[in-house]
Amino acid sequence: MGRNSNIVNFFTMLRKDDPDQQLVYYQAGIGTYTIPQIAKPMMAKWHKLMDTMVGVHLDAHVMDRAGDKICLFDTARALAGMLHKIGLLPRDNHQQVPFAYKMYSREDKRGWEQSAAFKKAFSIDVDIELIGVWDTVGSVGFIPKRLPFTTFNTHVKAFRQALALDEHRVRFKPNFFNRPTATEMELGLKWGEKHGNTKSSKKIDQRHALRQHERSYTRYLHCTDVEEVWFSGCHCDVGGGAVKNEVRNNLARISLRWMIRECFRLKTGILFHRDSFKIAGLDPSTLWPRVKERPEPVTKFSGEPPKKTRDLTINPLNGAFTNVDDFVNEEEEDLADALSDKNDMLKIAKSWWILELIPQKIKFQTDDDAWVRKLSINRGRPRVIPKQRDEGVKMHRSVQLRMKLKEEENGKNYKPAVKLLPGVEPIWVD
Repeated sequence: MGRNSNIVNFFTMLRKDDPDQQLVYYQAGIGTYTIPQIAKPMMAKWHKLMDTMVGVHLDAHVMDRAGDKICLFDTARALAGMLHKIGLLPRDNHQQVPFAYKMYSREDKRGWEQSAAFKKAFSIDVDIELIGVWDTVGSVGFIPKRLPFTTFNTHVKAFRQALALDEHRVRFKPNFFNRPTATEMELGLKWGEKHGNTKSSKKIDQRHALRQHERSYTRYLHCTDVEEVWFSGCHCDVGGGAVKNEVRNNLARISLRWMIRECFRLKTGILFHRDSFKIAGLDPSTLWPRVKERPEPVTKFSGEPPKKTRDLTINPLNGAFTNVDDFVNEEEEDLADALSDKNDMLKIAKSWWILELIPQKIKFQTDDDAWVRKLSINRGRPRVIPKQRDEGVKMHRSVQLRMKLKEEENGKNYKPAVKLLPGVEPIWVD
C-alpha cells in the first residue's frame, strides 16, 4: 500500500458527487509532470528531476476554476498569486491561460504593467476564501524560484499553515506568511519612489525588486486572517507521506485533523464524506452544525491501545475510504498519534547530509523586520522562529502531550528541536 500525503487524504475525504454544490480538482505536484514532447524515458526522468528541483514546468501545474468560493490547499500559493495578479479567466477562455501565466511569472516592470491591463480587460477579480498548507518551504531545489504574491496576498481572506518543529534540513526552511506593515497597507511603495535609478539601486537583488512590484500593484483588500501553528515532527510528519497507509497512528494525522477543523471554524462550506471522518480520527458531530469546544487532552487510553495497523476498504459509491476499526474519540486518537515516532530524514537517508555540509546562502528576518542574507553551513541546525516576542509562538496542544509522555531514543522525554527565546512561552491551540 502507498504512503498518502495529507493533501491526498484531505482530497479523498471531499465530496465529489455533486459539481453544482462543490467542484473539486487535484493537481499532481511539482516533480510529477512531463511534457508530451519528451518521448525518451531518460529525458523524461531528467525533466522530472529538474522539475522537482526548480519547477521548470510550473506553468503546467496551474489550472483555472470558477466558483462561488475558492479554497486552495497544499502547494497553492503560486495559483493564489496568479489569481491576485492576473485575476480569474472566464470559463470559456482557457486558451489565454498560458499567456496569462507567462505575464504572471514575468517579474520586470513591463510584465507588471501588462498583467494589470490584462486583468482589467479579460479577467474577473476574485477573493480566496482559504489557503491551507502543510509546512511549505522556501526552496524545493538547488535553484530557488519565487513567484509574485507567494509570501503575502491581500485577496486571501484566511491563511492556515501547519509547521514542523523538528525539521532541520537546510533546504526545508519554512516559508512563513508575510504580513505587510501598516505603512504598506495604507500606501504601498510605488515604482521608483524609493530606489529610483541611482547607482545604489543596482545592488538591490531580484527578490527585493519583486517585493517592490508587489506593493506597487496591490490594492489592499483584506487583512488576512493568519494562523500558523507548530506541530511535533519533521516535514513529512506534518505534511504526511512518511508511513504506509495501513499504519493507523502517525503524527501527520494531527495536523490533518486541525486543518479540517479550521475549515469548519472558518465556515468555508467545504463538503466532506461523513463516513470518512473517523479514519482521520474525527467525530463529525463535534464539527457540525457547530464546532464544539474540545475536552481536555487525555493521558491514557480508556481501554486497550489502538492496533498498530488498520483495515481500509473503499466505498464503491463515492471512492472514499471507510474505517472498519473501532473509534473512541478524538482525544484518544491525539494521544496515540502524539506518541508515534517522528521521521527524521537526516537519520533515515544519510545522503541529505551532503547539502548540510555545503555552504549555502540563507535569508532570515530579524525582530526589527530587517532582512539578513549570509553564507552558512547548516550542519543540521534546527529552524528558527522569527518575531517570537512580538507575535508569540502557537503550538498545537498535542506537542505538550508528547513532551509529557514520549520518551526519545536518548532516554529523555521529547523536546522540540526549535528553541524558544528566554521568557517566551508557547500559546497552546487545539
